[in-house]
Amino acid sequence: MFIDEVEIEVVAGKGGDGCVSFRREKYIPKGGPNGGDGGRGGDVVVEATTNLSTLLDYRYRKKNKAEDGKPGGSNNKTGADGENLVLKVPCGTLVYDADTGSLLGDLVAEGDRVVVARGGRGGKGNARFATPTRQAPTFAQPGRVGERRRVRFELKLIAEVGLVGLPNAGKSTLISRISSARPKIASYPFTTLVPNLGVVNLGGYRHCVVADIPGIVDGAHEGVGLGIRFLKHIERTKVLLLLVDVSGMEHRSVDALNTLLREINSYGHGLSEKRRLLVATKMDAADEEELKALREEAMHREMDMVEISAVTGQGIETLLGKIREMLDES
Repeated sequence: MFIDEVEIEVVAGKGGDGCVSFRREKYIPKGGPNGGDGGRGGDVVVEATTNLSTLLDYRYRKKNKAEDGKPGGSNNKTGADGENLVLKVPCGTLVYDADTGSLLGDLVAEGDRVVVARGGRGGKGNARFATPTRQAPTFAQPGRVGERRRVRFELKLIAEVGLVGLPNAGKSTLISRISSARPKIASYPFTTLVPNLGVVNLGGYRHCVVADIPGIVDGAHEGVGLGIRFLKHIERTKVLLLLVDVSGMEHRSVDALNTLLREINSYGHGLSEKRRLLVATKMDAADEEELKALREEAMHREMDMVEISAVTGQGIETLLGKIREMLDES
């Protein structure tokens, strides 16, 4: 199950209590205080890993607590610090304070980490409170409580190229053709219900990651259809491929292109500034009038256009070459 947003509670460890203790040795009936300090409570740390692709693990782990520090001991022994709790999340996860909305960390690469709750400080033992006028303190300091916070994880996939198109525009067929990704493919809208990632060989030991998101419909930037929930997954891309079906079976090609451009520009978050390539799909069943109209619209908008058929392979090599060229330029 693909889960890309979840809210959890994190609790750092409590510091260990300081110890009240006095030396008790033979022939020393009134030894001084020797109570040790408590250990520090463990922190809660969020760390990115490439071994995960979803936030599903946290859907049912709503409360996550680090280990408490151990209390101090006699003979000035300091208690052990509590173990940090490390929460693993997929690369590309943003970590927010759920109450304030402030961004705590953007974990992009393997090993990126952020401390979201700090452990409490250990309490001081009674040896710390001895003075010339108070040589036998009978009290110690309790450990401090660790921080408690509600955090929200939001996953934004990391891909260099994003496939954008209306439902049934051929995005899943294309990504299955150019990569080893195997999304569900069928001839009805919204076959793709979750984003798919595929690694594409561009030749010459050059690869890129391509993201296929569910189909965009009119009003997607406001949440219509699957819209805004998945548009965020192409925010990190460098190039957008705008896939338009020219078979004449689903939508008018020019209307489809206008819908895509309108939704991308309205969504914001930098999508309107990304490099774009218009891709005419289903050339094996192309309607000549639709294809001609799309070509004219591309010339009018001064957009580069590649014509492909993911079924027959027509134009695929040209498309991959253009992707590589655009990535190199960006």
